[in-house]
Amino acid sequence: MKRVLAAQPPGLRRVLSAGPPLLAAVCALAGWWLVTVVFDIRPFLLPAPPDVVDAFGRLPGYLLRQTWQTFTETAVGFGLAVGAGLVTAVLLTASRGVERAVMPLLVAVNAVPKIAVAPLLVVWLGFGTAPKVFMVALLAWFPVVVSTTAGLTSVPLELTELAHSLTASRWQTYRKLRIPWALPQVFIGLRLGVTLAVVGAVVGEFAGGDQGLGYVIVASGGNADTPLAFAAMALLSAMSVLLFYAVVLAERALLPWAREITG
Repeated sequence: MKRVLAAQPPGLRRVLSAGPPLLAAVCALAGWWLVTVVFDIRPFLLPAPPDVVDAFGRLPGYLLRQTWQTFTETAVGFGLAVGAGLVTAVLLTASRGVERAVMPLLVAVNAVPKIAVAPLLVVWLGFGTAPKVFMVALLAWFPVVVSTTAGLTSVPLELTELAHSLTASRWQTYRKLRIPWALPQVFIGLRLGVTLAVVGAVVGEFAGGDQGLGYVIVASGGNADTPLAFAAMALLSAMSVLLFYAVVLAERALLPWAREITG
């Protein structure tokens, strides 16, 4: 299959590669719709795809405003997670002893269920945007730290010895050797972190708030408006997919050589 795609023009190759995911999505929607029809499931239990579309048609402006709210929380929190994660990874890899001492503590902190922390963030930071942004950063930060640390510590020994033989300083070694070598690993963490960032925003909105798609899901569930809840979940899924592929496109634009090496 890969050889057939490689032999096609670039434009046609992109269309053909998008075919299987689109077909899978259509089959999933058809199966979902078929289940609701065959078993005559009422919309407040499991809405059919047309019910979800109707729910979006009832409140398009409201849903788009809540989508923008969740997107803003996700983007700001993810940006903070990336910055803090990269700095943390650099500090950890600056000393092997520091990494061995601190990494178990970070793992233990990450193991705490975030849903248990969300109410405390509301107590500490209030009911505004701050606890949601902090929750986003909390979920997305750890994958960035782990992937960046793995990348910074995976530089081949011969390259490190070459840098030492050229009397490169520690900063020069990081800037010229370790950071470029770690970038493919960094983007692995970014791809994972950006999807967790959306989850963090929703968890924060569940715990406390009156805006965002997470709040829409909670409120519509309380009102037995299941189609509206499904419309909000569909928007969350679309947001996650778009953010994920935005990171993928950024990686392809910034690291074209990485694709050539792994391809």
